[in-house]
Amino acid sequence: MTGLLEETYPLSWAESWDRVGLVLGERGADVRRVLLAVDPTVAVAEEAVDRGAQLLVTHHPLLLRGASFLPADQGKGAVVTDLLRAGTALWCGHTNVDRSTLGTVGAWMSALDLQDPRALVPPPESTMAAHGSQLFGLGAIGSLPREMNVAELTAAVAGIVPPTARGVVHTGPASRPVRTVAVCPGAGDSFLEQALAAGVDAYITSDLRHHPALEHLEAAADHAAVPALIDVPHAESEALWLPLARDLLSDAVPGLDVVISEHTTDPWGGRAG
Repeated sequence: MTGLLEETYPLSWAESWDRVGLVLGERGADVRRVLLAVDPTVAVAEEAVDRGAQLLVTHHPLLLRGASFLPADQGKGAVVTDLLRAGTALWCGHTNVDRSTLGTVGAWMSALDLQDPRALVPPPESTMAAHGSQLFGLGAIGSLPREMNVAELTAAVAGIVPPTARGVVHTGPASRPVRTVAVCPGAGDSFLEQALAAGVDAYITSDLRHHPALEHLEAAADHAAVPALIDVPHAESEALWLPLARDLLSDAVPGLDVVISEHTTDPWGGRAG
């Protein structure tokens, strides 16, 4: 099963700092049920065990920053302990999945029905992997099928991603027209300059911090000269990949039970005001 995932999302496609691949478990173990989730949290690990999954597949790595101690009374230690006791393996895909046409960028291109898409941050060369997966790049630029205003596009994006307490927010006038967009699932404020250089009307991403967002908007005296920003909760922006992964595994392995986690891993549970 991990071979199938790594044929589709080669580990070599990941950033050098990333930690992707099989984290826990035996490569050759029999897998009858797979649970898919964005984050390997304690609740998600418990769900995988309760559902009898032999494999948990998540988008975010469990040990991205490394760990020297994994006691069971701490979060990451509890995840490792619960999964190992149950015999449940853990495979994590991150930036290798982000770059694939069958990954997060592909999911967003499909969800927005982007016309003539090209990569926001292209790879050195475009290569093919298994099962129709193509190395596309980080993020995408393209045209919407029809012109919208910022409010309409924000509402459309909110309807695409799972709901959260914070919701989806935008900058600038709601009536501003949008025809071309850039999108980068996950934290994308490091690509604000690329979105500006692309000349798009709006940039959809996550984790936009105050100063980078404000500096972007102030890059021109006329705010209409820079892309409007639409900020999506991080986990929800990447949850669009999970149905693609489900279809990939189900189609490739007849009889395999593949389910998507019922848990949201967005950390915010409420709001006021």
